Amino acid sequence: MNLLEKLATGIGISILAIGLYAFSTAIPTYFLWNWLMPGIFGIKVITFWQAWGFNFLAGILFKKPSFPEPESFNCDE
Repeated sequence: MNLLEKLATGIGISILAIGLYAFSTAIPTYFLWNWLMPGIFGIKVITFWQAWGFNFLAGILFKKPSFPEPESFNCDE
């Protein structure tokens, strides 16, 4: 297996893993939303892609940043 085939295999596996992760996080959101929200709040049901978008947006808004905090901004001194 040459370098190009290894690279293509790695890219294919990465795309498959990202898709599997997106699917496995959107399905519980989709089912829980469509089970609970219409009955409790009278909100419309959502599609799978809307559930995926909701997870994506929540990830942007609520995940901690991955970069370290600079020491110069430390207010403990």
